[in-house]
This record gives sequence, structure tokens and C-alpha cells, in this order.
Amino acid sequence: MNHHKEHPVKYKTLDPASIPKFVNQLVKPPVYKPFIVYNKVKNNGQFCMEEQHLYFVDLCEFEEQILPEGMPMTKVWGYGGVVIDQESGKQVYVQSSPGPTFQTIRGIAVLIKWQSQLVGAHPFAVDPTLHWANPNDMPMDPPKPWPPFPPGFGEAQAPIPVVTHLHGGEVSSLYDGHPDAWFTAGGKKGPAYVSTLYYYPNRQEPTTLWYHDHALGITRLNVYAGLSGFYLIREGDTCFRAKFNLPEGPYDIPIAIQDRSFNEDGSLFFPTEGDNPEIHPYWVPEFFGDTIMVNGKVWPNLNVERRQYRFRVLNGSNARFYHLRLSNGMNFVQIGTDGGYLNVPVELNSLLLAPAERADLLIDFSDVRPGTRIVMMNDANAPFPDGDEPDPDTVGQIMQFTVPDDSPPPVRPPRLPDRLNHIQRLRQDSPHRTLTLNEVLGPNGPVIILLNGQKWSAPLSERSAVGSTEEWVIANLTMDTHPIHLHLVQFQILNRQDFNMEEYQIRWEELNGIPPLDHPTIVLPVQPYLTGPPLPPDPNERGWKDTVRMNPNQVTRILVRFAPQDVPVGAVSPGENLYPFDPSVGPGYVWHCHIIDHEDNEMMRPYEVIS
Repeated sequence: MNHHKEHPVKYKTLDPASIPKFVNQLVKPPVYKPFIVYNKVKNNGQFCMEEQHLYFVDLCEFEEQILPEGMPMTKVWGYGGVVIDQESGKQVYVQSSPGPTFQTIRGIAVLIKWQSQLVGAHPFAVDPTLHWANPNDMPMDPPKPWPPFPPGFGEAQAPIPVVTHLHGGEVSSLYDGHPDAWFTAGGKKGPAYVSTLYYYPNRQEPTTLWYHDHALGITRLNVYAGLSGFYLIREGDTCFRAKFNLPEGPYDIPIAIQDRSFNEDGSLFFPTEGDNPEIHPYWVPEFFGDTIMVNGKVWPNLNVERRQYRFRVLNGSNARFYHLRLSNGMNFVQIGTDGGYLNVPVELNSLLLAPAERADLLIDFSDVRPGTRIVMMNDANAPFPDGDEPDPDTVGQIMQFTVPDDSPPPVRPPRLPDRLNHIQRLRQDSPHRTLTLNEVLGPNGPVIILLNGQKWSAPLSERSAVGSTEEWVIANLTMDTHPIHLHLVQFQILNRQDFNMEEYQIRWEELNGIPPLDHPTIVLPVQPYLTGPPLPPDPNERGWKDTVRMNPNQVTRILVRFAPQDVPVGAVSPGENLYPFDPSVGPGYVWHCHIIDHEDNEMMRPYEVIS
């Protein structure tokens, strides 16, 4: 039995069946234009001038045409900055949601000045009974009766805390977007705040990262409002890119898939009553929208030439998983995952993506006849894996590819190299950690979801030595698949293994008590409860990952090395720091579930890297 449920809509929302599909045309996000600066840095004992790219980025509110033309516009949050206009070639200031793309070059550091212009009240119901940023320091258990939303709690709705996290980035915790490093447009600051000028070294492998809000306890609201965007790291060596023969320019398209619901006036709908409203007035365990938005357009169409395209696919949804396939049964090739290229290309007929996962795909339309329309389909249950099947007429469809009748002759794709990367299997050199995913149920489903049975505020329990390689053994004691994300590191999936969840949970609670715990957790080894052989990661998961799907009734093992990706195996030891920064400095890092409704209600824990 799955204890989660679709949240009922209490007032009139826009019927998704009334929205014309594939009328919107897919929009490729604009690309920020950096300012080139030179800073004096010390390298091997010598001072030199290092080129860096500087950006000024606003967090702002504006209207966008998300629904098809002729339907109401939608007020959203997004990012604004200077880009190059594709038609005029001139520098212009734009605001967009998803935000403009950072097109960065490996080895060239980036400086970003994040500037909030979000004034007034939050458009969605901020639940102050959660552990959240709380800029007015109001009580977490305000006196009842609790007000309905709108207007909700005035002290919770304004001012608006924000902080940006570069998801998947190897960065100092000073600039990682720590949940307590939030700030407001009016100058209020969280306890971990250091600066709004962030420094990203860009030393890691070329890949598709993304940036999004990460303010404590309201990430789900801020991201749903529109605060996310792409951050691409490209290899600066043109010979490297030419060797791969990958599509570039207009044929290299990032696509962010997100679910949304709308009110009849075009505004975004988000729940205003919790499943357990006597405990949390507004929070729901997972919210699933009833429409699909891609790059800020509902159910768009993309006209494609008869050639190969590269799609950098991001599941940017709050809670929805996607199991993607093409309506004509056509195969496609995955060349990369969260942290860069796979060792070898993987041919697929379908693709499962959890929230925050990315997949670098090649789709070849060269054999498709002119006039053909191909729909990207989704058949993932919500919640995943045992929830409701998607409506095939709404959230079962993502977008459409059209090969126009007047398409030019086909361009056959060049042959990919047999090997794209040289990722070595990590070797554990430090004690492993055994951790758990826990859920506490109320009258109408979950009321809190936890890592290792502990709240965010429980004493720190994960401290890892810089340079070490640890095996994390994580037992899922819930009925859902959770996408678990670790900040700072790209890791490797070792395996998954079935286990007797019920027996393990009974014994775990005998040792530790019923969560949430206010004391250190007593470790319960998983070995006596294992029921099947270790299952290797899927072929398209055998690369660098920063987010991993952890399934119910399974133990998931990952190898986590606290060192840069490109360091060869065996070339770093525990206590040796090879990062271009000191990861022990600053507020530290976090690990959490990337179902951000869960993250906002305690499914996040701090961890530290020690020297």
C-alpha cells in the first residue's frame, strides 16, 4: 500500500484537457554573456593573471507566455541577466524561467553576483510549521486556529528568502548555496550567509549541471515558482569536441521537463491545504502537476531537421519521475549522465529519470520521413514506483518532434568513438557508512520524512576525510523511490540489493526508537536482512552521478570520493586535499532527497568534509 496520494484541488483550476498540445514551439533558453575579468592568483609559487568570467544575475518576478498564445499569461519567478540576442547580435537584458543558460568553459572560473529583486509576499503558502528559513523568527508552532491560504501567515509570506545552489558543482561550501545561507531583497540573512558573490572553479569534467533555489524549507515553492536553469561546462579544446563529432549550436538543446498546474487566470496552482492539516497546514508529501512544461512552454513542439540532435534532458520537477520513450518506438543513445560522459555510449528504447537527474542524449531523425510527428511519452507512476498511472492524454505526453514536409535531405550522423571517457572504478579506503531513509506516518499519510531517522537540526553525524573514498550503504525503509543527492561530489553507484525491509525496520526501531530521533543513531548492519544478489547499476548509470534513485525494498550502495573527478584512482589518500579550495572551510555541505517536498520537511542532513 502506498501512503501518498494525489492532492485534491479545492477550487477551480484550468482543465489540462482544454490546453492545445504542440501549439507552443520549444524555446531554447538564452545564454548569459559574461564580463571578462582578470584576477591575480598564485600558481606553483608564482603570481599570474587568471581569466575569469563574471555575471550579474537577478532573481525576479515577471510574466511569461507558458500556455499557448491566446490563453492567459503566467506570473513566474526566474533569472535576469545580459545575453546576446541571436538575431541582432547585440547585448540585451532578458528575464526568463527557466533562467538563461550559463555556457562555461572547463578551466575558466566563474564569478556570479546573485541579486534578489523578489519583494512583496510569496505567491504560495509558506508553511511555518516546517523547519524553514524563517526570516522573521516566528514560532514553528504558531497558535491555532491556523489561517487558510490566502492570506496564510503574514510573517511567513514576506520577506522572501532565496539562495542558489549549483547542482553537481565541485565548489567550496562558502558558495554551495547552503540552505541556511539564504538572503532577502531587504537585506535579511541566514546564519550560514557569507556573500552573494559566488565563485565556481569549473575544474570538473564537461557536463550538464543546473542551478536552482535551495532556501531551507521553501525550496519546493521557490523552484516551482520558476527558480532554476542550466549550467553547462564545455571542454575548451575544440579538437576534443571535434573528435566526438557531437551536434553543436542549434542542434545541441537543453530541455528541462517540469510538471505544473494552472488556475483559470493563467496563474500557477500549488496546494493550499496539507494532507495532515492539523500537523502541517499547507505541506503535502508530493505535489504532481497535471500539465507538462518543457523549457517554460506547456507541451511544446520542436521542428527538427533530418539529422542527429543532442538533447541534455533534465528532470526539473519537484516530485514527478519520468519514464520516457518515443511514440514511434525509435531508439536513442545516451552519452552522458549527471557528471559527464559515460565510458561508452548506451543505446536505449526508454529512459527513467528521477527529479534532478540529467541524461545527455543523441536522437537521430535522419531516417524519419518528412511529415512525421513523434511524441515523447511518459508512463512513470506518481508517486514512483507504485502510485497512479499517468493520464495518457495529459502527463503521459511530454513534447512533440515534427519533421516538416519540406525538410532538406538527410544528414547522416558521424560515427561515435567507441570510448567517450576513461572512468576508473573507485576503491574504498575508509570505513563504510550504513544509513536509512525513514518515513513517519500520520492519519492521512506522511507527516515527516527523514535521513537516518534524524531531523536537519540533530547533531552532525557524517564527517568525511578529504581525499577518502567511502562506501555509503543506504537502506530504504519507505514505500517510494527517493532520488538522493550529495553536494560537492560526483559519486559512483556500486550496486542495489533486495532486503527484508519489514524485519530490518522492526529491529532498527527496537535499537533506536521511533523516529524522529534526538540522539545518535545506532547502526544496524544490513547483511542479515539481504534477500537477493547484488544488482549492478544500469548501463546508463555507470558514470559519475550526483543523484541516485534508491528504490523501496532495496539497499543502495554508492562509492563516494571526496576528491576531484579527474584524479586517478589511487592518486589521493585520506587527509590529502586536491580540490582547488579547502572543503573543510565554511558552513559545510548537505545530502538530501531531491523530491523537494521531502527535502523541505526534514529529508536533508548536513555533512562535513574534514582535513
